[in-house]
Amino acid sequence: MGGKYASYRELCETEQEGRDYRIRSWPGHSGIAVMVPHGGEIEPGTTEIAEAVAGNGHAFYSFEGIKPDRNQDLHVPSTRFDEPVAEEIAATATRVITIHGCREREEAVVVGGLDAELRESIKGRLEEAGFSVREDPRLPGRSRMNICNRCQGGRGVQLEVTRGLRKHLFRGLAPSERISPLPLFSRFVEALCEALQAHARPGIAADTPARSV
Repeated sequence: MGGKYASYRELCETEQEGRDYRIRSWPGHSGIAVMVPHGGEIEPGTTEIAEAVAGNGHAFYSFEGIKPDRNQDLHVPSTRFDEPVAEEIAATATRVITIHGCREREEAVVVGGLDAELRESIKGRLEEAGFSVREDPRLPGRSRMNICNRCQGGRGVQLEVTRGLRKHLFRGLAPSERISPLPLFSRFVEALCEALQAHARPGIAADTPARSV
């Protein structure tokens, strides 16, 4: 999904933080960062997923569109996402997983990124939980410049959650409908948390409580 701006630097010359977009983040101690470059109303539901997965153990970042309309204008390409807080969080993480939303109606997760080991872990856990997972050459996430791959190891994971699946994680994708996630949301988040746990720094508890969404 193309936006109006080729970079964050270009975006912030026109759009105003606090009026058109907001940035939320917190640190973690697992070495893993869960990041959303197109959150809020840009790709609805992605922020809620990432926030629940990050919990209190993983670092969290979300760039969120909050405009009354035309939030797609704020979609900066992942390979050119140069927002300073995001760049710092990615650079200090051992692994990065980014949560995106794609338009497909099917209920599936498209997995990409350069971290083959973590990709397979996530794919396995999601499939065990009953979710459909596939790769798509149109959404590879393999560029070294992709924000998911700008971590210390140079390898991360990009997850594209289809619109069809996101609609069933909540009562709908409108802001008011995403306040109370459905049971499928908890199953989805739990599967991702289990996959990340095996790659976290030693001593990070698997039952680290998630922050409320």
